[in-house]
Amino acid sequence: MFDRILFPTDGSEGADEALEYALELARTHDATLHVLFVADTNRDSVTLVGTDVVDALTAVGEESVASVVDRASEHDVPTETAVEQGTPWRTIVDYAEGNDVDLLVMATHGRRGLDRYLLGSVTEKVVRTSTIPVMTVRIDAE
Repeated sequence: MFDRILFPTDGSEGADEALEYALELARTHDATLHVLFVADTNRDSVTLVGTDVVDALTAVGEESVASVVDRASEHDVPTETAVEQGTPWRTIVDYAEGNDVDLLVMATHGRRGLDRYLLGSVTEKVVRTSTIPVMTVRIDAE
């Protein structure tokens, strides 16, 4: 039923918890896990600083994606990876549609504190706009 599962990550603890579900689904369905990190280059604080911040965000993305790939390989789950720049929710939806993804698996939230509320919920926007099914994994608030 699922051949391609998309797991967008922001490197947070919430994403790590959701990863367990994505890995289990991928293993059960013999699916490829697409791992995506989106460097949010549309925030005012990022665009004012310039390319150094973009490079730093991309480096964080590469590390986050590599960590997921390591865990996937421990479960014999094949992966495809991407680190992209843009508005996270829109980039996730575009990636899913452009890569014929069958299911997205996301945490209900990643970042914590004030930053989460100021930015809004990426997962909520993906759920509302995606034509592809989205499985959300509720993360317990601390």
